[in-house]
Amino acid sequence: MSAAEGPLVVGVDTSTQSTKALVVDVATGEVVASGQAPHTVSSGAGRESDPLQWWDALREALHQCGDAAREAAAVSVAGQQHGLVTLDAQGAPVRPALLWNDVRSAPQAGRLVEELGGPKAWAERTGSVPGPSITVTKWAWLAEHEPESVRATASVRLPHDYLTGLLTGLGTTDRGDASGTGWWASGTEAYDEEVLGHVGLDPALLPRVVRPGEVVGTVRDSGDLPFAKGTLVAPGTGDNAAAALGLGLRPGTAVLSLGTSGTVYAVSTRRPADPTGTVAGFADARGDWLPLACTLNCTLAVDRVAALLGMDREAVEPGTSVTLLPYLDGERTPALPHASGLLHGLRHDTTRGQLLQAAYDGAVHSLLGALDLVLDEDADRSAPLLLIGGGARGKAWQETVRRLSGRAVQVPEAKELVALGAAAQAAGVLTGEDPAAVARRWNTARGPVLDAGERDEAALARIAGVISDAAPLLERKADQR
Repeated sequence: MSAAEGPLVVGVDTSTQSTKALVVDVATGEVVASGQAPHTVSSGAGRESDPLQWWDALREALHQCGDAAREAAAVSVAGQQHGLVTLDAQGAPVRPALLWNDVRSAPQAGRLVEELGGPKAWAERTGSVPGPSITVTKWAWLAEHEPESVRATASVRLPHDYLTGLLTGLGTTDRGDASGTGWWASGTEAYDEEVLGHVGLDPALLPRVVRPGEVVGTVRDSGDLPFAKGTLVAPGTGDNAAAALGLGLRPGTAVLSLGTSGTVYAVSTRRPADPTGTVAGFADARGDWLPLACTLNCTLAVDRVAALLGMDREAVEPGTSVTLLPYLDGERTPALPHASGLLHGLRHDTTRGQLLQAAYDGAVHSLLGALDLVLDEDADRSAPLLLIGGGARGKAWQETVRRLSGRAVQVPEAKELVALGAAAQAAGVLTGEDPAAVARRWNTARGPVLDAGERDEAALARIAGVISDAAPLLERKADQR
């Protein structure tokens, strides 16, 4: 037996690039063991992954945790949102999963918005105006381009649903992840039969949406997992909702998450419905709401620019008047699914370090542009921004956010907040506690605060001006260039 004070739980983060597992002491929040295994994602026009590798990665990550995983009393899986997982009658993947950052369904997204009442009607119905990231558009794309895959599909899941189902043998999801599909109505908190009928998706193929705090099942007898038979399984949720749990977020506190994608969000007690489509009106994993704006291009795009320049990602230089819009995968905020990267203002005296700083500026500008829409009227806009995700510990990211926001920035010391949030959810089903209160008890948001500075209004205005002036280029499809 380990030296932990209380029972142990496992929190899992199955993200775009890898699966991570943490074994956490419920009493103290101490991480007593961890494991990680990578995924692969296709390149080219689409972004796809084989779901079987997520399961292999989960097993590997759990085995790296050793004896501690065998002692766990409960487990929860958090995962990348929106991914379309299609399974046949035997539960095997019909095809690779279409991931959140696969924007091939942009035409289907536009048609769905038009055919079912327009942006305002969609926002009122589902909380969000569907863009190509939203799952319903991916199903519409699949029906149009691969009807044989649709005919072979006996169940439809999201990434976290898929792994939870392999643990329990049951088909379940939670309100947080379901709210990112486009076929879950935020007003009624139920699947929307009109949307499903319009895209030809039988609701019988979808998982049951469980209540927050519900035990969805137990780990079935599987010889290749280190869990004891009967280990409790929590609902799981989407990655952003899990990170909110992991921080123990209270309403009104703004979070900037710097990962493969960049997101800004806050917990709210009000159901969001933004007809502009900038803010996605997601549910959280507790019963409140999680208005969120997302950019497709964040750390991965900036790292790509650094690689093209042959530079370390921290080797930025100030004083630039160049603008770089790093829309390497199209963009979601602003809504430019067909865009590519754009460089403007290059001079003989522009340095490589200044070009790299311009990439950071372009990525952060997109996130900050949505911040006011995400926060409620009564939010404290002078409070520090919580900076999380893989980029949060980078000095260049920290300073760029601080300079362009004009706000103090707090960087939690806790790592792997998505997995920690899943662990807090697992602790909640075990003890009956509010998982956000569990995370606050663990003090997961503790970390240094960088003081606020003067906001760089000139840089913000310059970037906004380039986006406006370059609109015809940014909106042009690849075959029109």
